Amino acid sequence: MAYPQPHPRLSILSTSSQSSTDHFPPSSTRFSLPTPQSRSNASRPNIYDRNLNKTRIAEVSSAAFAFLFSELVQYTQKRVSGINDLERRLNTLGYRVGVRVLELMVWRAESSSKVPKREIRLLPTLMSIHTQVWKTVFGKPADAIEKSVENADEYMIIDNDPPLERHISVPRDMSQLSCSSFTAGIVEAVLDGLGFPARVTAHNTPTAQHPSRTTILIKLEKSVLDREELLK
Repeated sequence: MAYPQPHPRLSILSTSSQSSTDHFPPSSTRFSLPTPQSRSNASRPNIYDRNLNKTRIAEVSSAAFAFLFSELVQYTQKRVSGINDLERRLNTLGYRVGVRVLELMVWRAESSSKVPKREIRLLPTLMSIHTQVWKTVFGKPADAIEKSVENADEYMIIDNDPPLERHISVPRDMSQLSCSSFTAGIVEAVLDGLGFPARVTAHNTPTAQHPSRTTILIKLEKSVLDREELLK
């Protein structure tokens, strides 16, 4: 007696010589997929239903963040021709994130205060980035903020232990690479959105105590300095 040959992708659950249609009515099938109506969507969390003002439950684990960023760097590295190109692309990606970070921070500020305040002076804005933006993105403030003694249009935000650099292993031939260019893009987007246009770059400035120390260099446009002079 010849037995029916198994489907190449579906296993036969019965050894009977009769086909599966002999056991089930035409309206049903052994391998049918559940219809959308049969799925229970009520118990599944929806990201769009989250309250944007609640920050604790919205945090992402550092391990997940590090894994995602590591994959992002590897993906980008395969599509560039050099270190400068890689840093430029990381800066561009960070800029996109920074736009959304600013939107979220403004939303939370306006929701939590009856009279929300927007800073129009440079130093309070830089301090807000040093503290609030760093806490929003990395869960901690930056370590220091300094003004250049040589150039009046340059400020520096210093992070002794950048979270982005903790799980990144840079090859020797790329020792000049600063993956914190992603962070520089975030800072540049926030400054642009607040009306302080600037060019922001990241630089490795290691010390004996802090081998991963990074400096975010902010070079402001002349219009920002001119406005500061008028507001004095």
